[in-house]
Amino acid sequence: MPSSQLSDFVESFWMIKNTSDKDHETVGLPDGRLDIIFSYAPNESFNAMLMGLGTEPGPHAIPAKMVMFAVSFKLLAIEYLLAIKVASLLNAVLQLPDGFWGVTKDDLNDFESFCEKLSAKMTSLIKPDIDTRKQKLFDLIYSSNGSLMVKELSQRVFWSSRQINRYFNEHFGLSLKAYCTILRFKASLHYIKRGQLFPDLDFADQTHFIKEVKKFSGSVPKELFKNPNDRFILLSAMPKK
Repeated sequence: MPSSQLSDFVESFWMIKNTSDKDHETVGLPDGRLDIIFSYAPNESFNAMLMGLGTEPGPHAIPAKMVMFAVSFKLLAIEYLLAIKVASLLNAVLQLPDGFWGVTKDDLNDFESFCEKLSAKMTSLIKPDIDTRKQKLFDLIYSSNGSLMVKELSQRVFWSSRQINRYFNEHFGLSLKAYCTILRFKASLHYIKRGQLFPDLDFADQTHFIKEVKKFSGSVPKELFKNPNDRFILLSAMPKK
């Protein structure tokens, strides 16, 4: 878990290790996060990349014996920590320069040490004078899992809907409503994993829910629940509780 100093910017740290001798075929699902991933495999050199926001499902392969350590970011980090333009990175990847943040292949031997090193680096990068409207806006967006209407968010942070959407499109490449829809889809995965195929997340009806799930995953809720061969990696990573 990120420290209190990073809680507005960092969602989580995570790791994946494919210990088998075969590539693992997966489907990436939109989750409202940006990820910086450091990885290596026997047939691939050490690599650092930024994965932009996803708005659609996409196939991914985790090569045999690959090790991946990563940090996932909330959107406020784009402006106040990363200082990287991501509006053009929807469903895309940006290769990061060698030596990014001083991370090396050796740092991928110990996950706890990796988290400590990146936490110290990111804390040093936080910019001062954060706009309190933006801070409150994102607090509301994340705490509600994207279920609040744009009009209500606008009223509660005293910031016009037009200005908010301009900010979202310029900085992130999509509207606030589109982003909230992705967060609501992600929240629905927790219900689906438990076998609850119609979650209480303000969907108009079950048909609307199924349509939204299929839009972002390419599959209906029943197929997601079965998750054969851990095909949907985001779903596999979620706790059942």
